[in-house]
Amino acid sequence: MTGIPLSAPDITQAEIDAVTAVLHTNRLSLGPELEAFEREMCAYHAMPHAIAVSSGTAGLHLALLALGIGPGCEVIVPSFTFVAVANAVQYVGATPIFVDIDPFTLNVDPTLVERAVTARTRCILAVHTFGVPAEMDRILEIAQAHHLAVIEDACEAIGAEFDSRKAGTFGDLAVFGFYPNKQITTGEGGCVLARDSRLADRLRSLRNQGRPPMKGFAGTEPMTSSDSNWLEHVEIGYNYRLSELACALGRVQLGRIDEILGLRRAAAERYQNLLDGIPGLQLPPLSLPRRSISWFVYVVRLNVNPESGGGRTAFRNLVQQALAAEGIAAARYFAPVHLQPAWKNHPSTQALPQTEDIASRTLALPFFNRITSKQQERVAEALGAAWERLQLP
Repeated sequence: MTGIPLSAPDITQAEIDAVTAVLHTNRLSLGPELEAFEREMCAYHAMPHAIAVSSGTAGLHLALLALGIGPGCEVIVPSFTFVAVANAVQYVGATPIFVDIDPFTLNVDPTLVERAVTARTRCILAVHTFGVPAEMDRILEIAQAHHLAVIEDACEAIGAEFDSRKAGTFGDLAVFGFYPNKQITTGEGGCVLARDSRLADRLRSLRNQGRPPMKGFAGTEPMTSSDSNWLEHVEIGYNYRLSELACALGRVQLGRIDEILGLRRAAAERYQNLLDGIPGLQLPPLSLPRRSISWFVYVVRLNVNPESGGGRTAFRNLVQQALAAEGIAAARYFAPVHLQPAWKNHPSTQALPQTEDIASRTLALPFFNRITSKQQERVAEALGAAWERLQLP
């Protein structure tokens, strides 16, 4: 029986044709596909500036640099997130201050964000976890009261909305990621949205080895080694450019965004119907007040007695193994950053009981654009059988 992967990119002939067309040109970097992709990201989000970069992590790094975050600064972040969030803060020499999450949305708890503000705090990095928008009105109020910058990590949330406004349009800067498991993909890649033209120019310079911003919408002309500005570098920068091939792929994917989000929501609804009634299984909410969810992953929580059989993590591992035996991929989402081996010596500013409890019980099920009803039925049957066999309460 064919296995069911955890995720899978959705590539049609249109994407293949677009990438192939780029290969017939003499511009594989810093060309018209980059400019067009950035224009289309701006149009979709009704934002004036978009700066495509090589990854979401690169986008976070550059966003912090552009805002002047560095040594001596503190940045408030969740621990229940992908490790790149904290890593990017470390890249610039700043200190991530981990705060706990709201157990319902799995995003940072604004009340705890405010308590974590100190004289050294310079930025709140709000992650829209699993495509569920964070409580941006409260976060912006806190930032304004304490004169803090706000970066939105919307890497998992393209198309999500809070109060009918798209994720990525609230903060000073917002970062998107386009890894193959995301709603849309460029293979590897990311994008930073900005309102301020000075920040946008700085981001364009930083992504391109510190060269001064060039002519054109995306700062791409002139670009050859014979041009006078090509070997002029006004600051230390990075090679965080996104290729023309990636941008061509991204343009087609972005053009299909409504179709893609609809497919993913339909898959989430099918899971909800199939899994409802399995004892001890907490399903993610299909809807939340004031929010439109962009379904990135489908993550359930295993509600088990923490004292039973080695604890919740051990039970989760048994369930995961049972699914794997049936050819079904599953994964924990997320392992708390502050408990990771690379971060074990980082002192957390406060206890994170919700993060640690929820992270020990989460399990991501196979979820992607083209997952079929039959595949989801297999997942539900295998999960139900695992509960019965393991006699989990």
